[in-house]
Amino acid sequence: MTDALERDTTTVNRTVVITMALATGVVVANDYYAQPLEDTLARAFHATTGAVGLVIMLFQIGYAIGLATLVPLGDLLERRRLLAVMLGVTVLGLVGMATAPSLAVLAWAAVLASLTSVAVQVIVPFAAHVAAAHERGKVVGTVMSGLLLGVLLSRTVSGLVASVAGWRAVFALGGLATAAVAVLLWRQLPTLTPAVQMRYSTLMASVVRLVREEPVLRVRIRYGALTFASFSAFWVSAGFLLARPPYAWNNAAIGAFALIGAIGALAAKFAGRLADRGLARVATGGFLVVMAVSYVALAIGGQSVVALGIGVALMDLGCQGAHISNQSLIYSLRPEAHSRLNTAYMTSYFVAGAIGSGLSAVVYPHFGWSGVCVLGAAFPTVAALLWVGEMTRRRR
Repeated sequence: MTDALERDTTTVNRTVVITMALATGVVVANDYYAQPLEDTLARAFHATTGAVGLVIMLFQIGYAIGLATLVPLGDLLERRRLLAVMLGVTVLGLVGMATAPSLAVLAWAAVLASLTSVAVQVIVPFAAHVAAAHERGKVVGTVMSGLLLGVLLSRTVSGLVASVAGWRAVFALGGLATAAVAVLLWRQLPTLTPAVQMRYSTLMASVVRLVREEPVLRVRIRYGALTFASFSAFWVSAGFLLARPPYAWNNAAIGAFALIGAIGALAAKFAGRLADRGLARVATGGFLVVMAVSYVALAIGGQSVVALGIGVALMDLGCQGAHISNQSLIYSLRPEAHSRLNTAYMTSYFVAGAIGSGLSAVVYPHFGWSGVCVLGAAFPTVAALLWVGEMTRRRR
């Protein structure tokens, strides 16, 4: 069955890809439910904006730890069974969040949930593995579209559910959806023989070796880290901006606003098709520039909802387009090491996201929205300059 999946584009293969796209969307949503609820959580636990911002940062720290320690197991263990265990623990973490009596308990439960929700990063290289070589970019783009829609819809669902049933119901719903997805994956995914046989310590050491031996991986790690630091810097403070004058929106409105970023899901498919045509390197520069320029509109958006909406659409397009371009090139390096390649890239990605979130949580109380926009713009600007240097060296 594995060989057939690798050779052909069959109906079964498409069904598996759709299942994976749905699953990544549902599971990744768990890491973003809290973002539009920042002001609500601050009031519920009588906490400062900085304290709640740090809880959001802990989501990304937990995710980064999971990426570094759990995702490589996708090359060592049978993936379907691994996903079932990981998602079971994610459900426990979400139940802990839904019943948390204090912000500290919420934070620890968030770490547990985010640590194991890296199951999505076991699914993405799984998709790359079952895809035929000539359509790998399209398949990864399809799965990532599901993931991106999950990120976007999570904020909308979070705002709406919190408005109707309270913030605790948001995490309870996330737990139920994750449990349902775990059952679906168990029923639909094929059983694949692990790619390698080695000790866990050797497996982990091989991740470092891949970074050292693959220059393309190192370059793409830099681009991914800088763009996601920018993305996180924006969203960790956006909830506070929209909850206070001149906007003063409620949870439902803040969540609905995130739908503007749906352009990012479209960018994923577009970037995947460009990658299949061999244009990933060139396209990366365009996506980085779009993301840097988006902060001009986002800065104006401190007072104008139209400008803010335009800025969010451009920022998501640039970030997600660069991300898919990065992944398409990385997954072409070593087929037997897809999970470990993904670990190296995504660990750096989310560590940078945590740094961007933490810096934003510090900058916003002292320098306001303008400070956040300057911070956010700096990251893709540096990435664009690095891209110019890369392309110049390649021409030489």
